[in-house]
Amino acid sequence: MRIALLDSGIGLLAAAAAVRRARPDADLVLSSAPDSMPWGPRTAEDITARALDCARAAAAYAPDALIVACNTASVHALEVLRAELEPAVPVVGTVPAVKPAAAAGGPLAVWATPATTGSPYQRRLIARFGNGAEITEVPCHGLADAVEKGDEAAVDAAVAAAAALTPRAVRSVVLGCTHYELVAERIRAAVRSSQAPDPVLYGSAAAVAAQALRRIGAEPDPTAPPSGGLTVLHTGRPTELSAPARGYAEGRLLVADRAVRTG
Repeated sequence: MRIALLDSGIGLLAAAAAVRRARPDADLVLSSAPDSMPWGPRTAEDITARALDCARAAAAYAPDALIVACNTASVHALEVLRAELEPAVPVVGTVPAVKPAAAAGGPLAVWATPATTGSPYQRRLIARFGNGAEITEVPCHGLADAVEKGDEAAVDAAVAAAAALTPRAVRSVVLGCTHYELVAERIRAAVRSSQAPDPVLYGSAAAVAAQALRRIGAEPDPTAPPSGGLTVLHTGRPTELSAPARGYAEGRLLVADRAVRTG
């Protein structure tokens, strides 16, 4: 079994780790283009072209499924990716978890990149799945870039700035960028209030991992032998998992007791 994932950068680590936990025997192919991130401010055509490049590089490794582990790429490129790769390779997109968060009741906050916050896409998502909940859209300036670089001081500053825009009464926070899941505990600590229970954080990694397995007819098996390999591609070129990626628990999980394939 081989599952490929694409993203602009290391935001794909959360979904990759979710797949690894569900199926330790699955080979993973991580395809990204970190030199071109962030994708959010780019045109839809540019984002689609870059996502296609990453997908085609991953497709050369004959994956059983492809996870688009990027909210921005899912918005702009998902249909094009599906038109090119399916039905041979099922393509699974990533959608911010507004629906389950709103179903649990508000008030809630949606943390997203500045390009996504207030966008027609996010507004449609909230209108469709908001369930009448009180929802605050929070732009997280510089957070994805700080996570990508592993710059802890910049992460803390970006999280603090976003937390200052988040109402203290929120019951849940939707992590609307896959990069944010890598610093979920810092976000939880920043929005914690002594006057209310800890907010629940809603990411997408576990859901897209489960959907990828369903699309290929595979069942989760966390007890499977840890035999799955790891291939890392940057703009189509085989490489090692970056130092910042290894700084996160999800990155360390992916390389634990496994050789990263560079060819």
